[in-house]
Amino acid sequence: MADKRTDIIFRFGLVYAVFIVLFAAVIAKAVVVMTVERNNWLALHARTSGEKKDVVEPSKRGNIYACDGRLMASSVPTYRVYMDMRVENLKEHPEVFYGQVDSLSLCLARLFKDKPASAYKSALVAAFKRGNRRFSVYPHRIPYYQWKELQSFPLYRLGRYKSGLFGEEYVQRVKPFGSLAARTVGDVYPDLSKGGSSGIEYSYNKVLTGKPGLSTIQKVANRRERIVVQEPEDGMDVVTTIDIDIQDISEHALLDVLERYHAKSGYAVFMEVKTGEVKSIVNMYRSASGRYYEKENGALSDMMEPGSTFKTLVLMALLDEGKVRLTDTVDVGNGRLKYHPRAPEVTDHNARKGGYGRISVANVIHGSSNIGMHKMVYDAYGDDQGALVDKLHSMKVGVPMNLEIQGAAKPMIKHPEKNKDWSTVTSLSALSRGYEIIMPPIYTLAYYNAIANDGKLIRPFFVKSVNKDGMVVKTYKTETINSSICKSSTLKQLRQVLLDVVEGEMGTARPVRSDFMHIAGKTGTARMVDETNGRYMLGHYRISFCGYFPADNPQYTGIVVVNDPNVPSAGMTSCVAFKNIAERIMALKSEITPDELAEDTLQMKNVELAPHSKDGNYKALQTVMRGVHQSISGESDEWVRTGVAEDEVRVSPLELSDELIPDVRGMGVKDAVFLLEKRGLEVHIHGYGKVVSQDVLPGTAVTKGRRINLVLRN
Repeated sequence: MADKRTDIIFRFGLVYAVFIVLFAAVIAKAVVVMTVERNNWLALHARTSGEKKDVVEPSKRGNIYACDGRLMASSVPTYRVYMDMRVENLKEHPEVFYGQVDSLSLCLARLFKDKPASAYKSALVAAFKRGNRRFSVYPHRIPYYQWKELQSFPLYRLGRYKSGLFGEEYVQRVKPFGSLAARTVGDVYPDLSKGGSSGIEYSYNKVLTGKPGLSTIQKVANRRERIVVQEPEDGMDVVTTIDIDIQDISEHALLDVLERYHAKSGYAVFMEVKTGEVKSIVNMYRSASGRYYEKENGALSDMMEPGSTFKTLVLMALLDEGKVRLTDTVDVGNGRLKYHPRAPEVTDHNARKGGYGRISVANVIHGSSNIGMHKMVYDAYGDDQGALVDKLHSMKVGVPMNLEIQGAAKPMIKHPEKNKDWSTVTSLSALSRGYEIIMPPIYTLAYYNAIANDGKLIRPFFVKSVNKDGMVVKTYKTETINSSICKSSTLKQLRQVLLDVVEGEMGTARPVRSDFMHIAGKTGTARMVDETNGRYMLGHYRISFCGYFPADNPQYTGIVVVNDPNVPSAGMTSCVAFKNIAERIMALKSEITPDELAEDTLQMKNVELAPHSKDGNYKALQTVMRGVHQSISGESDEWVRTGVAEDEVRVSPLELSDELIPDVRGMGVKDAVFLLEKRGLEVHIHGYGKVVSQDVLPGTAVTKGRRINLVLRN
């Protein structure tokens, strides 16, 4: 019994000893694996265990379009093409490579046309023998269509992991229309992942960028598989207000003037009156070589003193508060005024010719008299200099409009109570002439647009909508800043004054006159500041014209600014560019076609319409109307205004006074001359047809022998 028990213990001990030895061997092997063989096993794991790597999948940046859908900016991929000659398939089956290298070389030579097929074959075979991991198939980047074609070639059609072909993608932002609105569209950083750097690209970067996705790259059975975990969400598209045709017109017209007069730079902006949509914006700067290019968005960022274009807004304040009337007169003398010992002399542009003498308030604007503006403003606000600035602010002049383009500056008007550098001697005078206020040209444009838009001040804007897959996601609409910038009576007077600046004989913007339509607006000349010392530069001027057209039914407002031309004349620079742009826009946008005109003519054959007649003597009108068997209705007097109501001519009395200059606009030349000469005026006629403008406003006190210019048009 004892022997049996001893045998059992022996066997148990033997088994136990075996387990101890095996356990020790396992521990020893684990130690060896963890120390001596650690690196080998880690390398094997990396090759076979399915190592994962997270990769960010970039989203496609959205496009930027013009208002009619034409592409203004888009992301275009290009590729650098390489071959990995050591992929498993080619290493294990070299016959696959050698069997197709001839046909592959021929295809490459036909596609790139840079060297013969034999040269391609030699390079490919040599790289294969060397076992190159990164052999450059072609030295330059190729476009997407070539990349797709390349993938269909012999050998390459087997796919990346069997042929070794791979391409590195580079995404470029391109502008199909080149410089057109380039600064407004903006730029992106070379690394697209950083987004937009300026313009709309920057301001709408979040919309355009989209959301990146996520992929994992995992090696399985000696192959790397790319698995998309989260699909990227492509960016949305931005549709701008820019009209490519108007943009092209504006750029060419501005460039023509800049090049002709060797100007330093220039801007041109045109917008729709009713909507505030900016249709064109040009910012041209002269390079060291003399060529012009889009550099900065100066129309939005250039903090310039507007000069004489601001006089219109000062007059608006004066008229609106009843400080002056257009028929009031101002003595501007010989064009030179030294109003204070410590103030610089105020001069008019015609001082060398002896000045204007005594002129009406309206003619102060027509002739852009600095002395006239100085005297009117000092008479009205000399005792309370901040009142003028307060009035301008109440009209929302000088108030930031929060334009959506990155880099857009905000206007600044000095105030005696808020700015320590306000001078009680010079600041009010300077403000009356458009100095000591700085604002970008687009603000001047917006204020003139309010005059054209029945007093409604609206914010200029550049983006109409944001779209996703062709569907509108968000729409941007007209935003009103001030529903009524001034009284309707003030507005009516201002519009006539601005029309006469162009069409009146005393107007400084006569070169803007068009044979096709009426244009209204105001010229501006301002001294330029030396940025190094802040002082005005002698002989360097900023020349501008801001206005709207057609004046009788405004559709577009525009501003042209020419900086430092070698001829400091608005008539030869900004006026010429504005007129050329305006006429071409109206020719482009005219909605009446020859077919429609013919159709209207045919329809009118069966319709009896009352003839249009000129204002004037009632008896003469009766004689004419009897001759054409046409009836007259309304209240009559010796002198009448005329109009058409359905099938009859309607008249209303024309109020006349021997002491006041009559309104002869709309009359024929005989009646107009009769009424004016009867009051002792010297009448000068320009043109033919009916009177469209008179340079001495109706209601002005009669001065015997005074000259009055009449402009006639058909």
